[in-house]
Amino acid sequence: MGLLILIVVGALLGWLATIILRIEDGRTILANALVGVLGSLVTGLIAGNGAIFGTVSGIALLWAVLGSAVAIGLFNLVRQRAFR
Repeated sequence: MGLLILIVVGALLGWLATIILRIEDGRTILANALVGVLGSLVTGLIAGNGAIFGTVSGIALLWAVLGSAVAIGLFNLVRQRAFR
């Protein structure tokens, strides 16, 4: 159940990042969602002591949200610099 929660949180944050950053490209929405999921899973795995297949604690979920936001921010920063 914890794995599913981390995936959903990451995807939602990726989607919200495209709204906040006003990105209109359809491919970038999917890329942001995938980067959000990746950041959420990695950080949730680290904060949850490797137990993401069971339950997720509140602290691990908060860290997953932070990790997802940081991953999305870094992805968009790198993408913007690549297009300059």
